[in-house]
Amino acid sequence: MRRIQVWLVGLGLALSAPGVRAQNHLQDRIPVVASFSILGDFAKNVGGERVEVTTLVGPDSDVHVYTPAPADAKKIAAAQLVIINGLGLEGWLPRLLQSSGSKAVVVTATDGITPLKNGSAADAHAWQSVVNAKRYVTNIRDALIATDPADAAVFRANADGYLAKLDALDRDVRAAVAQIPPARRRVISTHGAFGYFAAAYDVEFVAPLGISTDSEPSARDIAGIITKIRTLKIPAVFLENISDDRLIRRISAETGVKLGGTLYSDSLSAENGEAPTYIDMVRHNIKALTTALER
Repeated sequence: MRRIQVWLVGLGLALSAPGVRAQNHLQDRIPVVASFSILGDFAKNVGGERVEVTTLVGPDSDVHVYTPAPADAKKIAAAQLVIINGLGLEGWLPRLLQSSGSKAVVVTATDGITPLKNGSAADAHAWQSVVNAKRYVTNIRDALIATDPADAAVFRANADGYLAKLDALDRDVRAAVAQIPPARRRVISTHGAFGYFAAAYDVEFVAPLGISTDSEPSARDIAGIITKIRTLKIPAVFLENISDDRLIRRISAETGVKLGGTLYSDSLSAENGEAPTYIDMVRHNIKALTTALER
C-alpha cells in the first residue's frame, strides 16, 4: 500500500513539473481556422501560444477563386473558432461551413468597418488600411476572449502589443507617402484590391480587373487604362503576388511605363518570402511604391 502511495505522489509531482504543465497547456490550445493567410497572421498575434491556427487559403494564393478540398471541411469541423473576412470575399465558404457540420463560432473580422463600394458590391479588401486592420484585431481579440474567458488577460495583452505596432506602422506609411509628390501618387495594379489603401493614404490606384480577380477585362477596359496612363503620366505599373502577370506586363510594354515591382494584395508570402506577416506585407508594399513613385 505504501508503494502505491509513493508512486501516486511521484506521479503527481511529475505531472506538476513545468515541462509537463507546458505540454498540457499546449495540448489545450484553441483550434482556430482562418479563411486566408492575413487573418491567420492576425489570429496568431492575438492568440499567441493559446491558439493553434490553421489557414485554408495559404501563402501566395487567391482567396477569390479558391476551391475547397475535403480536408478543409475536416479542419473546420475540428475548430472552435472560424475567422472570416466577410464582405463577400469568401463566396465559397458558406457551403463549406454547412458541409463540415461544424459547431464552431464564426467571427467576421470586418464587423464595424464601413465598407467601400464598387458599384453595388462591397469592397472586401478592408485590411489594406492599417486603421481597419486594428478593427480586425479587436474583433479577433473579443472572439477569443468569448471562447476562452480564463485567458482574457493574455489575449488583451497580446492585442495591445500588436495594436501598438500597427499604430507605428500607420504612422510610417503616412510619412512615406508624404515624400511622394501628389502628382505622382498614381499606380496601376492588377485588380481593385487597394481601394482602402487609396482612401486612407491618398494614393490613386487604377486596375484592369475589378474588386475580384474572378473577371476578365475587355479590350475597351484595357484601352481606357492605356489612355489614362498616357494622359495622367502614371509613373509605374505593379504586378500582384496572387495574379497572372501577363496583363500588366502587356500594359507596361504598350505604354513604356516601368514595372514598379510586386505588391502583396490578398495574401502573404511564404515564411521565407518578402511578406510573411501583415506588417512585413505593408512595409514591403510601401517601399515598392515609394521607390517607384518618388523619382
